[in-house]
Amino acid sequence: MMQLNIPDRDYLNSGHVGCPGCGATIAMKLALRVLGEKTVVVIPACCWSIIAGNYPQSALKVPILHTAFATTAAAASGVRAALDMKGDTETTVVGWAGDGGTFDIGFQALSGAVERQEDFIYVCYDNEAYMNTGVQRSSSTPYGTRTTTTPGTEWKKTRKKNIVEALAAHRISYTATASIAFPDDMMRKFKKAMEMKGGPRFIHVFASCPTGWGVASELSIKIARLAVQTNMFPLYEVEDGVKYTLNYKGNRSIDEYLKMQSRFKHLTEEDIQTIQEMVNEDWQLLLRKIGP
Repeated sequence: MMQLNIPDRDYLNSGHVGCPGCGATIAMKLALRVLGEKTVVVIPACCWSIIAGNYPQSALKVPILHTAFATTAAAASGVRAALDMKGDTETTVVGWAGDGGTFDIGFQALSGAVERQEDFIYVCYDNEAYMNTGVQRSSSTPYGTRTTTTPGTEWKKTRKKNIVEALAAHRISYTATASIAFPDDMMRKFKKAMEMKGGPRFIHVFASCPTGWGVASELSIKIARLAVQTNMFPLYEVEDGVKYTLNYKGNRSIDEYLKMQSRFKHLTEEDIQTIQEMVNEDWQLLLRKIGP
């Protein structure tokens, strides 16, 4: 097991404007504890572009580059090139985007940067919808979810895109899932990614959103933990697109997870069973990739 030896110092100021219980804010707090002060964060249009604050104010104690929705990976590539020209090989460049700016609008730039083997860490904090603009569905939104663009009986009837598998297919150096409810595992993965210089690394962080999901703010960590314990969001790592490592085996049914959230309150028992079958199928597929 990797020894973390993480300094007990925060690089996130108090007084930020994240919602109560914001999983994305917790994710940044944990990540920066590992990454430290020699970090440049590239943030596109997303919840975090608001949480961080308007120039010259900032919620972070590290430099931030605000960029356009589609350009996180392209901008991070440029920052890395500029630092290299200055002879700065110590500073870590981090692209920090939501699921809309990663799964959808920013995927082309991300795919291109990974293919070019750009040297940065890309983090998707996933709250499973376009939360900053009013809870519209993204391709990360799970099957069965009601959003403002999948309302009423028109709830989302397609699966969530598997972004880690998409990046693994690029033969990316390192990609992993992480959860704010498993901080030691999450920080270990950030430390591993930070130390793997020379190519792109991708971390998919499950970041619960009480506001968009319809749960009490004090349940933010519990709901994130249940997602892992039910295998809705497995914790695993992939190196070079082929070496899989499983970090946690869940064994709980999805009933409690779904029924805690108002975004799923319309689902029938038959719908829930359908989702359970999807989760079981995905879990078995993952186990086959991991091997004995």
